[in-house]
Amino acid sequence: MIRIISLLIILFFVITAFAQKNPAYILFNTKGNKVSYEKMIRKLKQSDVILFGEFHDNPISHWLQLELITSLSEEHELTLGAEMIETDNQVFLDQYLAGEINEKELDSLARLWRNYHTDYAPLVDFAKEHDIRFIGTNVPRRFASMVYRNGFGVLDSLTDREKGWMATLPIAYDPQLPGYQKMLEMGGGHGGENLPKAQAIKDATMAEFIHKNIEDGKLFVHFNGSYHSDNYEGILWYLKRLDPDREYRTITTVMQEDVKRLEEEYEGRADFIICVPENMTRTY
Repeated sequence: MIRIISLLIILFFVITAFAQKNPAYILFNTKGNKVSYEKMIRKLKQSDVILFGEFHDNPISHWLQLELITSLSEEHELTLGAEMIETDNQVFLDQYLAGEINEKELDSLARLWRNYHTDYAPLVDFAKEHDIRFIGTNVPRRFASMVYRNGFGVLDSLTDREKGWMATLPIAYDPQLPGYQKMLEMGGGHGGENLPKAQAIKDATMAEFIHKNIEDGKLFVHFNGSYHSDNYEGILWYLKRLDPDREYRTITTVMQEDVKRLEEEYEGRADFIICVPENMTRTY
């Protein structure tokens, strides 16, 4: 018996040491200091809206999204929302949440992302199981494509019904925001000035549909690509224009070769930063 206990103790320390040597992720605050998951949750509970910035193919982001809403729901009523469901598909999402259609029917009716079933279905099913509202917030992609080709003016030609699926026109737009300027640089001239405008119509629409669906006493958790909320820009820039007095907090995901110390370039990117090893497997 003593031998077995000794072996178990040794095994525990070996597993612990391995986990510390090869962590799947480490959490940092905006200043680059390590924080525990529990401390992050305590801070996030003080919010009205949380923007969870992910890498779409990162399994740690997706796992932590589910962990986070599970933890938050223990003490708070939630509303969930996501970039990955477009506003004109809300009727189908509502039918699925109400049990009126099954997942196969949702897949055929809505324009689900190719990794929906592995990465986002767990979040939607959590909402279904716990009777939580889930809001599709993203502008229909065809409208963003129109802006990319022809600028904001083309949206004036849409019907009133179609305009109801996006932010109220005309949208505010600041081309000098660093995130939009960086998009122009990364695009290398491809798409010209309309490239960040297509991003802006997404950001503005997500912000407006979050704003429309905030309920007093409920915490709104929104899932989006990290670029839509990094550096407190994008969605958050529009949310603060709509309601500057709310408590907003952001999470982002970054990847590094060594996750034990946050690289300086990532400090200040969000309130909480999930640092994941560069060799982490991808979901697609």
